[in-house]
This record gives sequence, C-alpha cells and structure tokens, in this order.
Amino acid sequence: MIIGHTAPIAELLDAAHGERMHHAWLFTGPEGVGKATVAKAVATHLLAEAAGPAPAGDGIEIDPEHRIARLIASGAHSDFIWLERLINEKTDKRARNISVDQVRAMSTKFSLAPSHSPRRIVVIDAIDDLERAAANALLKSLEEPPSGTIFFLISHMPGRLLPTIRSRCRVLRFAPLSDADMRTVLRAELPEADEAEVAALIAAAEGAPGKALALAGLRIDEIDSALATIARTGDPTNAGRSALASQLALKAALPRYEAFLKRAPSFVATQARTRQGAPLRDAIELYQRATQLAATAPLHNLDPQSAVFELCGLVAGLAK
Repeated sequence: MIIGHTAPIAELLDAAHGERMHHAWLFTGPEGVGKATVAKAVATHLLAEAAGPAPAGDGIEIDPEHRIARLIASGAHSDFIWLERLINEKTDKRARNISVDQVRAMSTKFSLAPSHSPRRIVVIDAIDDLERAAANALLKSLEEPPSGTIFFLISHMPGRLLPTIRSRCRVLRFAPLSDADMRTVLRAELPEADEAEVAALIAAAEGAPGKALALAGLRIDEIDSALATIARTGDPTNAGRSALASQLALKAALPRYEAFLKRAPSFVATQARTRQGAPLRDAIELYQRATQLAATAPLHNLDPQSAVFELCGLVAGLAK
C-alpha cells in the first residue's frame, strides 16, 4: 500500500509515458519515508506495463497476481535487480557497505538483453552504502547506460555522493508523511496497536513510516512518557533515570535499549523546537551531547545502564 508521495510518483509515470524517461533517478529524502517502497512499486508497474498485460486502473499499484508482480515478489524476475548490503549468514548482520563485487556482478547482466520486455530496472538501496570502488564502478554504467535500463538510486544523504553520480541523475524529492498519512499506514500495518502506541510512533518517527514500524512493539510511548517526566521535573532524586536505566539494561530489553539510543536525542530536538533565546541554545547543546553519546555508546560497548542514566541526565537538563 502506497500512502502519500503523489508528486514524485506522478513525475516518474509522466516521464515514462511521455517517452522522455531519464535513465537514472535519485530518490532523496529522510530515511524511512518510503523511497524504496515507491521504487519497487513503480518498478513493478513499469515492468508489468512493458511486458503486458497492461495493469488495470489508474493507480501505481497492480494486482499482486499479475505474472510480473508475482515474479518480482518471488525474486525470480531477471530484469528487476535489487542491490543492498548483504547479510552475513553467521552473524545475521548486514555488511557495512555494498561492495564493488556486487556492482560488478550486476554489470555483467547488462551484456544480455532484458528477458521479459525491452525494459530493465535496477534499484540500489541505498547508494549511500556503496564503497568508493563500487561507486566508481556504478559510474561507468551511468555514463554509458545499457539499452532499456533504468536506475532508481535511493539516497538518504545525497550531499555525500560523488558529484559525477549526482550530475547524471534526475532528482526526485520525498517529503515526510503527514500525521494523518502516518496514522493510515500504521493502522493498516499494526491493527492490534493501541492508540497510545500509535500516537507515540507518529511522534517518534517524524513522518517516516519505516522508522515507526521499526519501533513498533517496543512501547516507545512508555519511554517517551518517562523522558517527558524527567524533562519536566529535572528528576532531582534521580529516581526516574534510575528506573528507566534498570529496565533497559536487561538483556531481554536490548531492542528497546537500541530504540532508546535513537529516541533520546530526537526527544531533546523536539523539545528544542519549542524554545527561544538562551533556553534554545542550551537545548541545542544538550542535543549535540545526547547525539554524540547515543552514537558512541554501542561503538565503545558502554554499559547500557550507565548510557541510559547519562542520556536521561542530559534530558533532565531541559528542566533548567
């Protein structure tokens, strides 16, 4: 289900149907807003349209029983290439980068004509993850695009890309979803969630449904409530921060601890937006310190209880 993003979708379809389809599109916007979801939906639509029968209706989404849709869903469509960081089978963790070997393996397929229609679509999620050699290897394909091949390049940080890559792409900007659209997505994806959790997920995700769904089931509403109390009272006896630190330090609470590390700096940033003058400057400083601490805690293997306690201490500084 595609919610929102009507403008970039319309621009893509207009270009495809108007015989002026650019060969490389850069999908930019905050992480989790739905860029990859739209890329896959548009790719499915265009490949189904090219191979036939033409999808029914005027919308972007097509019948999941369409033969092309079924091939893509099963990973068996030879003209649809999806490139992302590989998962290590032993650790079940993703690699830090998309490697040059992955890009080269993709490029070898370009020597063959598309199988199901004159069109082939490549999605890279995300191009920010390409190691330098991989980016240079991709650039060769963008400079001399294979016949019938369209690239959808997902980027959360387009400013960090090689200028030579950016210059060869047409940019599509994806904005965060409205609260109403977020609620529609979450109600469809999380029918069992209560209103408190949905409201907390909307507040925490800032218009990014992917981010909200990653936090689902972790009771972000309870974390937010504890942070709000600490920010309001300053937690003079340390009772609030101690209680939250004890809860999140448990081994079984690791997913909630990881969510807390992302949520605490965002909470401080949200509070900063309501301030002016000296209180705003103080809140910005607290946000910077919280961001640094949250980023370094897992890298330096800081004790979770100590990390939560220290972050809550920064949140308590909002009360001053």
